[in-house]
Order: sequence, then structure tokens, then C-alpha cells
Amino acid sequence: MDSNNKKDQISRRDFLKISASVGVGLAIGASGMAAIENIVSPSSKSTSTTDNGKLMDESIPMYGEHQAGIITPQQTYMYLASFRITATDREAVIRVLRDWTKFSHLSVAGGTMRTGDNPMLPPSDTGETLDLLASRLTVTFGFGPTFFMKDGKDRFGIANKMPLHLKDIPRMPRDYLDPSLSGGDVCIQVCAEDQQVAFHALRNFIRLSSGSVTLNWLQEGFISGGAAGQTPRNLFGFKDGTANVLHQTSDGYKDVVWVGEDEPSWMQGGTYLAYRKVRMLLEVWDRSSMTDQEDTFGRHKESGAAYGMKDEFDKPDPSQMPIDAHVRLAKESKQLIHRRGYSYTEGVDPLTGNVNAGLLFISYQRNPEEQLIPMLKLMQSKDALNAYATHVASAMFACPGGLREGQYIGQNIMES
Repeated sequence: MDSNNKKDQISRRDFLKISASVGVGLAIGASGMAAIENIVSPSSKSTSTTDNGKLMDESIPMYGEHQAGIITPQQTYMYLASFRITATDREAVIRVLRDWTKFSHLSVAGGTMRTGDNPMLPPSDTGETLDLLASRLTVTFGFGPTFFMKDGKDRFGIANKMPLHLKDIPRMPRDYLDPSLSGGDVCIQVCAEDQQVAFHALRNFIRLSSGSVTLNWLQEGFISGGAAGQTPRNLFGFKDGTANVLHQTSDGYKDVVWVGEDEPSWMQGGTYLAYRKVRMLLEVWDRSSMTDQEDTFGRHKESGAAYGMKDEFDKPDPSQMPIDAHVRLAKESKQLIHRRGYSYTEGVDPLTGNVNAGLLFISYQRNPEEQLIPMLKLMQSKDALNAYATHVASAMFACPGGLREGQYIGQNIMES
């Protein structure tokens, strides 16, 4: 076995060592990680590959200055889940956060737990990834405003840890928000190159939190699987996220994504996750002419180049675009955000008979009040794209900085 494979694998001894360092053993039972010692390491799994075998075999480190899944190159599949804490006991919340961290550590390395030796008990692992590889799995955690304060009450004695800019996104013009699909105490973003690997992780986060946390809402997304480095296209057929190239350097991420030193210590190395669910009116769009579609964005559909330009990444000239073009308004806001959106499809709308599909807009930024909110207000008021899309859900979460080995997610909030 070569050294490159060794560094991507988790041994039984290494996993038990990290488990011990982050706290006592996990709960045993149908909702817990029973038989924690009986893990299956990646080395014991099938090493067969597919056309993108290198991606399927790659593991992304969980520990570091920042959480993975934020500036990580986008994986093909994504689940975004919001959770509501039902426990009133601070220690119960800590137990869930510990269990989630331990399971994340195991999963991102491509490991699973054995299904168990006692046939009279539920399996310790749901089992759908026993033959699958790490698939560039990442897990990103965030905390909503109601994690700190709810109905004016300091729920867990942590209200003084509230980040500076953590609040619900204000209602915008033309919003038709569904409260059941918005907000939440905690969010988990799970991304991978294999959809089953991503779902397995999310499914087990739900299992591990049973009795203390309930699932609030769940969104499932995907992006086009084009060549590496290409900007994904949304369901309108236009490239989505071209402007990310403007800040994809260490200094650029510092200016755009990572929070400032005025934030609480647990947020250092972290960021704010903004989420908007945007339903696209595909049937209306598909009856529009190519000219109308390109005027709506201010870009050419095939090349992605802005009006008056030849290449996708040429600097746009807003004066070349219609005054209500999507790209022009984004440039006039003079703000950058880090986009990490995914498309979604949800079958047929029973009321209209139309396809229910659209964009799961996800962005990361250091200060949403300066970078995102003014942009949303401008675009929701004037954007030509409003004729073809409706915002139906919204949320904001604060994502802590990265973990060191031995820490659990949220430890600097709950214990320091």
C-alpha cells in the first residue's frame, strides 16, 4: 500500500484515540453509534473505481483553520438540512454535537461502522456505504439565531456568544417565504461526489440526534458535472458563479468570506452561510426567446461572456447590458460574495401541473449586512429575473472556524 493511500485512511486506533479525546463514549442504541470499536476503515472497502474514480477515492481533511465545504471546490451532490433543538438541557446538546463530530470524522475518511453482531438489535450503521469510498465528502455546520436566543430567552446560557451579524434575512420584495422551509437552530451542509455517500451521512446525523434534535427541513441539490474548473450551469442554462474567480486567493477569501477580528473568538476562521430557495418558472422561461433570456442575465448563454465581451471571465461592462439585467445589478451593488449554489428538482407542483425546480442559492460572506442584504434588496426590486423566479425560503447561519483534533463542533460556544 503506498503512502498516499495510507494518509487518507483512518485506522481503528486513530479513530478510538480521537473519540476518546473529544469525550466519553457515544450512546448505544437505535439512535446512537453502537459498537463504536467495530468500524470499517477505508482500506477494507472495495477499491474499484468509476469514470471519475480519482474523485470517488479522495478524502478531504476535516480539521484545519476553516471548515471544509465552504471554499472547497464544489462536489456534484449536496444536502442542506436544518435542525430544531428540542432538548432543554445544555449537556444533551453537547452530547449531540460530540456525536455528530465523531461521526463526521469517521465518514469524511471513508469509514463506516460495522452493522453489529446482535441480530436482535438495530444495526449500528445504516449500511448503504459499506462498499463505497470517501467521494470527497465534506460536512459543514452552522448555527442559527435561535440557537442563541429564542422568544427572548437565552436557551443554553450562550446568548453572549451571538455573532455580530447573525439574524434572519429581512423579508424582500416579491418574497413568498414558506416558514416551514426557513430558519432553524442548526444547519448541516453535506456534499459529496456520490449522492448515496452524502445521504448516508445526513441520515446518520438524524439518527444520532434522536430525542434531543428534530429535522426541521431538508433540501437536496446537484450541479452539472462538467470538466474540472468549469462554472456550473443553472437550470436556465446559464453559468452560475462566474464572479467567484474575483476572490479565489488567500487574500480574497479573507476579504470576502472569513469574518473579521471583531467577531467572537469561536467565529474566527468562520463565515456566514446565507440560504435562499429560488423556484424557477421553467415553463415560462422555456417559451422566452434567446434574446429575452440573454437580456435577462446580461450574458451570452453558450459562452457565459458578459455583453460586449468575448470570454466568460472578461471584466463585465454594465453599460453594455439592459438596466435591469441580473449581472448589471450584481455589479452595481459593488459587493462580492462566495456563491456555492445547487440546482434542485421536486417533481410536479400539484396546483399548477408545472415542474417544481429551481436554485438552492447558498452564499458565504464575512458580513451579510454589507455584502448580501443590499444586493438582495436591489435585485429583488429591479432584477429582470424576477419575472421567471420566486424566492420561497430563507435562512442565515453562522459557521464556526475549523476544528483541531480533539475538539467537537461548537465546543468554543458551549464550554468557553
